[in-house]
Amino acid sequence: MGKDQLQGALDLLTLKMQGRGPLHGYGLAQHIQQISEEALRVEEGSFYPALHCMEQLDWISAESKATENGRRAKYYKLTLHGRKRLARKGKDWSRVVGAVSKILRYA
Repeated sequence: MGKDQLQGALDLLTLKMQGRGPLHGYGLAQHIQQISEEALRVEEGSFYPALHCMEQLDWISAESKATENGRRAKYYKLTLHGRKRLARKGKDWSRVVGAVSKILRYA
């Protein structure tokens, strides 16, 4: 799997998590890690640039507000363009997973 596909997976996971409601970057990363039972770790060095890129592409929007502990953070939410991207990339990812599964059963 190439770097573009791995980045696409991070985008897909992030967009999917935001479909559940606004979250700050750290919360998004923690949810991905928890739901994957620690199998997926989101590194800050790749995650925050990805969020910035998704914001520039209008897949997400950001609003600065206080966290539960009183600190300021950017809370991200899905835009209409983001919902469309999520639907399209979700279908693409399902095809890739299906193809890999077929190959693993064959071999």
